Amino acid sequence: MRLIEATTDLRQLNALALAYMGDAVLDTYVRYYLIAKGKVRPNRLHTEATKYVSAKAQADVLHFLSEEGFFSEEEEALIKRGRNAKSGTIPKNTDAATYSYSTAFEALLGFLYLQEKQGRLDEIMMRTFVYIENKQA
Repeated sequence: MRLIEATTDLRQLNALALAYMGDAVLDTYVRYYLIAKGKVRPNRLHTEATKYVSAKAQADVLHFLSEEGFFSEEEEALIKRGRNAKSGTIPKNTDAATYSYSTAFEALLGFLYLQEKQGRLDEIMMRTFVYIENKQA
């Protein structure tokens, strides 16, 4: 999916730039997952997707996986960078702490995507889907 080679060291990117990429990665995974599961009614797709991409869902998944010791040291350091990033704005439908953990989760996904660590990204996303679906049951 890359049309050009990066001109910067992607490991040194600002955490908010990583989160920007991670937001798109998360959206793509969730959209594919829902469509692959047969949830294709357009008016329902957005509602279903929100269960996975909301700041609260992302923060919950991050806390759950962290408590399990699921992340490597490198991933934990990146999560910390993402959590401490100052975006300047916080959406009105969430609080600052939840938003910072959500940003950390997206930064991790963006980092893994840019580092071409597809296997690890798949693993995290599968755990994300299982966690959220179990929580809703």
